[in-house]
Amino acid sequence: MNLGTLLPRHARYRPDHLAVVFEDWRLSFRQFNARVNRLANALLGAGLAKGDKLATVLPNCLELLDVYWAAAKTGIVVVPMSPLLQTAGLAALLRNSDAVMVIAAGAFADTLERIRGDLPAIGADRWVLTDARRPGFRTYAELTAGAPEAEPPDAGLTDADPYNIIYSSGTTGEPKGIVHTHYVRAGYCAHFASAWRMTPESVVLHAGALVFNGAFLDLMPWMFLGCTYILHPAFDAGRMLAEVARSRVTHMVLVPSQIVALLAHPAFAPERLASLEMLQSVGAPLHLEHKRKLNELLPGRFYELYGLTEGFMTVLDRADAVRKAGSVGVPLPFYEMRILDEAGRDVPPGTVGEICGRGPLMMTGYYKRPDLTAKAIVDGWLHSGDLGRVDEDGFLFLVDRKKDMIISGGVNVYPRDIEEVAVQHPAVREAAVFGVPDPRWGETPVAAVVLAAPGAAAPAELAEWINARVGAKYQRVSDVLVCDDFPRNVAGKTLKRVLQEQYAARRGAAR
Repeated sequence: MNLGTLLPRHARYRPDHLAVVFEDWRLSFRQFNARVNRLANALLGAGLAKGDKLATVLPNCLELLDVYWAAAKTGIVVVPMSPLLQTAGLAALLRNSDAVMVIAAGAFADTLERIRGDLPAIGADRWVLTDARRPGFRTYAELTAGAPEAEPPDAGLTDADPYNIIYSSGTTGEPKGIVHTHYVRAGYCAHFASAWRMTPESVVLHAGALVFNGAFLDLMPWMFLGCTYILHPAFDAGRMLAEVARSRVTHMVLVPSQIVALLAHPAFAPERLASLEMLQSVGAPLHLEHKRKLNELLPGRFYELYGLTEGFMTVLDRADAVRKAGSVGVPLPFYEMRILDEAGRDVPPGTVGEICGRGPLMMTGYYKRPDLTAKAIVDGWLHSGDLGRVDEDGFLFLVDRKKDMIISGGVNVYPRDIEEVAVQHPAVREAAVFGVPDPRWGETPVAAVVLAAPGAAAPAELAEWINARVGAKYQRVSDVLVCDDFPRNVAGKTLKRVLQEQYAARRGAAR
């Protein structure tokens, strides 16, 4: 399960097939393999060896793809960092990961300058910028200049060798380094190529952040099959719509906010997306209102993946997308799932409990945190921290995160139930519900919304509309917070704790 064997295979057996498109670059597998080999040999020439940690602080770019596949060949462990990290957070993760080199975009030079003195493990010549010249930094061109295009020496990789460390998003606490081996990422290749019905002739379009684990859901099958990968620098709904039509794109992975933006874009028209065979939602629940619209406008294309970077996943297949519209599907092959109560006992179908699972794509553990690993994986079962239920057919229905659950007057209130109602209002584009302290009930729900157009509805009007339609009195919202947009992490997930802080600040200012 040596990932480094994939690219040379395609460079040999289908060398002229279009491999990568990024901006003005259109590279065949032969050309891309040569680029990757230059970097791989340059890294070895700089003194890095199998097992060393190479951190990146990069937006979507060709150099990040180079790093991913150079790491696969050399056994160097890639540690992609979020470009949204602040100075202290970035320093902490570089230190925690034991990084010995950093490759970053020029925009981060000032940040790196401030912290490099506190990171002696990273040598003076191992701070690299991809797109800028700066005293004290090497450029990417200087790093790779003169490096041979021949295959690097065999690294002697095995299934158990680590490929990457992905740091958790930190939406629910301190980020943790999740270690994935070559075996796990090879599993991503085969499992998801099969699940998405991809072929060597597929055309993948990716515009989400490459540092988000969800990016590997199409990145790995692309390289496994040797099809075509189109990378955009960032998500732009109009540009994606045009790209699908122009390049006959077949597969896309998006987070819910991006799907909502596509559907709302003036240029959206089903006929422009006729080539699509998959439009997949990942990263957060996509509300039913948007699922129904997708399945109506683009029938037979919608997939949804629920999963944790730590390694448990379910997939709602396109064949089940209508009849099981509220579900997030079933476990992947070779996976098992349990729904457990607080005492660790299995609950019957229809009963809400914690989602737990086990299977072949699970992390080896959190980097240098055996204590946290032992809490997450108990007797071989990964505990998700998410609440769900299964129906009589075994399909999983996601209820909410344990930490997002609101307890109002002693009753469990699941924010997602209220969100599903709120997004049905014609003026509401997105909704996120969170709890706030209440002197009478302990907690009470507040709905944050992004409107389809500025001023399309007033907060009091929306609250009244929502409260007239929720299923129970305890689900009634006490207030509505109108936002221009939601705060999100690099993966596109809505940061509810930031919304809570914003609401508290506004309420405090109003007093």
